[in-house]
Amino acid sequence: MAKKLGVIGGLGPVATAYFYELVSRMTEAENDQEHLDINIISKPSIPDRTDYILGRSAKSPLPYLIEIGKVLEELGSDYIAMPCITAHYFYNELTDSLNIPIINIISETAKYLKRHNISYAGIMATEGTIQSLLFQHELEKEGINPIIPSEHSQSLVTSLIYDNVKAGKPVDMNRFAVIKDELIRKGSDIIILGCTELSMINRDENIGQGFVDALEILAMCSVIRCGARLKQEYT
Repeated sequence: MAKKLGVIGGLGPVATAYFYELVSRMTEAENDQEHLDINIISKPSIPDRTDYILGRSAKSPLPYLIEIGKVLEELGSDYIAMPCITAHYFYNELTDSLNIPIINIISETAKYLKRHNISYAGIMATEGTIQSLLFQHELEKEGINPIIPSEHSQSLVTSLIYDNVKAGKPVDMNRFAVIKDELIRKGSDIIILGCTELSMINRDENIGQGFVDALEILAMCSVIRCGARLKQEYT
């Protein structure tokens, strides 16, 4: 019998909706009943993760994340997915506060790249994720060299996330191309879309090859962990 997935959502809302779509799309199912049971709690009012990590806000997201996690436990969830990468800054504290496992989008992405023999991985993510070294540490554990954007390119990543996707405005693909070209020049074998808002760009725009979408990795792992069948094209 398949396990039940719990989702700490709303960080942001569109990324959560897309994550649900990805899980459904990746599941090999001939009818409704063969899809996973999923509990989704969307709480976009949780304080901004990057602002807290960088000291721009004193409001910690952690109590809110724990609160949602406990509700998901009470609802019978067997695993938790958190389609917000920066929120994994609180992964250890959140895990210690709950009795069910949280699928770690960052470590799963690093393991995926290791399996595909990647040596150098560029990272597009929030300032909070970059500054807290979340991806860097996990990639290095797997023997992969992380490559981060310059200060200027990181400001462009931040603008894409906050001024475009989160604001519901058209994406400036010229800025995206500048970041991509820099990370490739620095030697990236692959570029990680390491913010779930960037997954919206992957969904809606023709970004070309050479990327791995961490949200897709999380969806794939969620299907597998919960015991549903993964479609052949995603294996």
